[in-house]
Amino acid sequence: MAASGMTVLLGGVRSGKSALAVRLASSWSGPVHVIATAEGLDDDMAARIARHRADRPPWPVTEAPLEVSEALGRLEPAVCVIVDCLTLWVANLLAAGRSDDEVAAAAVAFADAAAARGGPTLVVTNEVGMGVHPETDLGLRYRDLLGRVNTLVVDRSARALLLVAGRALVLADPMEVLA
Repeated sequence: MAASGMTVLLGGVRSGKSALAVRLASSWSGPVHVIATAEGLDDDMAARIARHRADRPPWPVTEAPLEVSEALGRLEPAVCVIVDCLTLWVANLLAAGRSDDEVAAAAVAFADAAAARGGPTLVVTNEVGMGVHPETDLGLRYRDLLGRVNTLVVDRSARALLLVAGRALVLADPMEVLA
């Protein structure tokens, strides 16, 4: 694993993003810390959180449903950090009444902080733009906003991988590919 920089792991639900983040962090020779954005507000989410905890070593966890940048800033620069996940973070920010521009600004602040760290930062997020077309205005807003956040974060990352069925595709800047 690269010693520094941000790696974004993007994909659909159950595509292997979190599992890969754990595998990558496990190869880090230093300490590892998890920033979790999920809240166990119902039985299904509580079960998902329990499954994620069981699937990784007993690393320290900071629960940060809204203040991901602040949680990241409190960690030592040499720590490998897993942020799991931006998908729920964006939903939490919307539920807290943040505007689209406020969410985008928070994403830029987070991405800049993650990219500047001395240790690696592994960021998990979902790709929701390739699935079912949302039927509600809120669903459409969320899909579009998460796509915007993912783009802002990936633009500032050292690496981005698209996970499909546990396999990874390297995502390249199209301008670099076509140059």
